[in-house]
Amino acid sequence: MPKKPLIILAAAVVTVVLLAVLGLTVAASRLNQPPEQPVAFTHSFHVSNLGLNCAFCHRNAGQTVEAGMPPVEQCMFCHTVVGAGNPEIEKVRAAWISQKPIEWKRVYRVPDVVRFTHEPHIRAQVDCSACHGQVEKMGVARQESPLGMPQCINCHRQRGAPTDCSFCHY
Repeated sequence: MPKKPLIILAAAVVTVVLLAVLGLTVAASRLNQPPEQPVAFTHSFHVSNLGLNCAFCHRNAGQTVEAGMPPVEQCMFCHTVVGAGNPEIEKVRAAWISQKPIEWKRVYRVPDVVRFTHEPHIRAQVDCSACHGQVEKMGVARQESPLGMPQCINCHRQRGAPTDCSFCHY
C-alpha cells in the first residue's frame, strides 16, 4: 500500500480515537452535576411525596424522540391552588401569566449518532430508573451514570434486545 493512504488512514484512526476520548471525558464531567434550572423543581417531592409517575409530566416519552418537558399549563393544574407564596412556584405562575414556556436545561443526552426513542423501551417495560437513576430520591434531576454504548449494550444483552449496530446507530 502506498504511504499517502496509510498516513490518511492513520490520521483518521487517531482523530476517531481522540474524538471518542474527548466525548467520554465531556460526558463523564457532566455526571452528578445538574445544570442550573430556571425553577428549582424537586423530583423527590413530586414523585415520592405526591406519587406522580414519570409519564404524568413527561407525557411525550412514548411518542416522540425526547421525553419532553410539561407545558406550564400542566404545572398550573395544581399550582393555581397549591404553593402560593413559594418563590419557585411563583416563577411558574409568572410564566403562565406571561404565556412563556419555562426554558428547562436538558439533563440527559445520548450522542448524535444514536437513534434513540423512549417508545420501544417503554413498550418493553424498562423502568425509567434503569437509565435515569432513582429520580424519586433526587432533589434536582442529574445524570448519575453515563448513557454510553457499554451501558446500552449490556442492558440490551440482559433483556434479549437487538445489539446490531444499525438498530441504534444512523
